[in-house]
Amino acid sequence: MIVLMRRGVGALCAVALTACSLTMPPSSVTAPAPVDWNAPLPHGGSLTDLREWWKAQNDPILVALIDGAQALSPTVAVALNRVETARANEATAQAALLPGVTAGLSAGRSVSLPATPAATSTAVTLQTSWEIDVFGAARVARVAAAGQTQGSQAQWHDARVSVAAEVASTYYALAHCWKVHALAEQDLASRQRSRDISTRSLQAGMLAPAAYAQVQAEVAQSQLRLIQQSSQCDLHTKALVALSGEDEALVRSVMRGLVLPDDLTGFSVTRIPAQALVQRPDVFAAEHDVALASAQIGRAKARRWPGLSLGGSVGALRYGSAGVDTDITTWSFGPLALTLPVFDAGQRAAMVDAATADYVAAVASYRAKVRQAVREVEEALVVLDSTVQRETDTRAVHDARLQNLGAAQNRERNGLASALEVEEARRALLAAQADVLSLQLERKRAWVALYRAAGGGWERPAPEPAPQP
Repeated sequence: MIVLMRRGVGALCAVALTACSLTMPPSSVTAPAPVDWNAPLPHGGSLTDLREWWKAQNDPILVALIDGAQALSPTVAVALNRVETARANEATAQAALLPGVTAGLSAGRSVSLPATPAATSTAVTLQTSWEIDVFGAARVARVAAAGQTQGSQAQWHDARVSVAAEVASTYYALAHCWKVHALAEQDLASRQRSRDISTRSLQAGMLAPAAYAQVQAEVAQSQLRLIQQSSQCDLHTKALVALSGEDEALVRSVMRGLVLPDDLTGFSVTRIPAQALVQRPDVFAAEHDVALASAQIGRAKARRWPGLSLGGSVGALRYGSAGVDTDITTWSFGPLALTLPVFDAGQRAAMVDAATADYVAAVASYRAKVRQAVREVEEALVVLDSTVQRETDTRAVHDARLQNLGAAQNRERNGLASALEVEEARRALLAAQADVLSLQLERKRAWVALYRAAGGGWERPAPEPAPQP
């Protein structure tokens, strides 16, 4: 009768354990993306590998500044620390699947009874414990931890890409600022020459005082623009110094005389959005956040089911007294313990609800990342296409202003134009040159934004095999 009862209890436990299933929401979800890019793709220039894009620009100064900024960036340092933390969590999750073994060594000497010789005892023990992963929650947690490690590595790369893009954008802005500063100096000099000519005309009674006041106001405005431009260059310089950690005097001296190419070497973005977006490290990390949130739901649900653990020990004891040694070896297998949660006032159910809410938030965040990624790429493509379309007209205006200045100078030499007309033509050319520089800076920043939006050359790692709960 007792044997039948034991068999019945064992069968009931086996049925209960096998009937319980650990259900989790999908670890990967879809995010709608357009079939193709809606903005025109960039063309022209030599295409290069995005991973080596900075080196392809043949600008060692920029590469050195980017390397220094990445080494000093607190954002990159925090991202790297997250990688190390994720690796430690992955090792912990892997260890949870295996039995734990502890060893013990003890020695002692004592007198148990009066008038008896002292006894010496030594013992060596090995104890093991194993939380059996009945429902596969530990296996799911291990795979999720591995995905979290990959996601943190992708975030580290994303932080490095962000720093590189910020440095490059500031670098090009500073170089452009000093070029505009030189144009502003030429504009001020031209207006000062016009003022000198107007002063002589005023003294000769050939210019009205109101017209002369207007000339003086234009000189003052030009001086204000030059001061503002100098201040803007100082701000860009200090920003670049703060990012790279370089000496400000060195940065200022190098950037003042720096000559950069008019355009940057391009790269290909011809892949369809669905393929391009999976190469973005932030999208990849958000995707793994969904998988981690799904695993957390599985772990929370597993706490509501019975738990099965197995223990055991082996011990070797040596006891010596009055010249007699006795060896005692003991071992035990078990207990095989089954624990069943009975009442916790809804704590475990609340943990499942909280994990489910985190999962919903992770899915929403992932889909928002995909939409944002599409937007950033499309915006960069639109700006690039706009600069291409405006380049012909901008160059045409510049060439026309240059021809007009040459014609005015010829007329002045032949006595058919005044020096004021020449200066006005010169200032019109300076304004056209400023427009050309502004277009070049806009295009360079658009390439930098596209580099950032395209993932900075990051390669998606191989997927982790799915667990089988």
